[in-house]
Amino acid sequence: MKARLLGFALATCCAPVATADVLAISDADHPLINTAGARLVLLDAPERLEQQLSEGLPADPRQAVTVMQQRMRSASAQQLGRDLAKAHQDVADAWSLAVTKLPAVVVNRQYVVYGQPDVAAAVASIERYRSSGR
Repeated sequence: MKARLLGFALATCCAPVATADVLAISDADHPLINTAGARLVLLDAPERLEQQLSEGLPADPRQAVTVMQQRMRSASAQQLGRDLAKAHQDVADAWSLAVTKLPAVVVNRQYVVYGQPDVAAAVASIERYRSSGR
């Protein structure tokens, strides 16, 4: 029984990063590569989505409200609204990690590599660090 528990403890504490929660945080000015398996958070996504939502609105506020109400009934605007809500949640999640530089790759909300646009390379660095016993 003790051997099984020890094996379980070793397997869970030393699990490979490949199965870990990987968050890649950046913006349009800092493009990322090799992002497969990572949750991407683009800090400027809410602003870009809001611009899409308000494109071509009339200058008259009353007309703009009417046009916006019509837009909001469309399926594409509803999807855009869901995308906007997700983008804001992603930004809040990144803030909660106290990320200080971009790009940032965060693994298991515990390990972070800054300045590496290659997400796979950043994850590999974290895996090397974890396997070194530190």
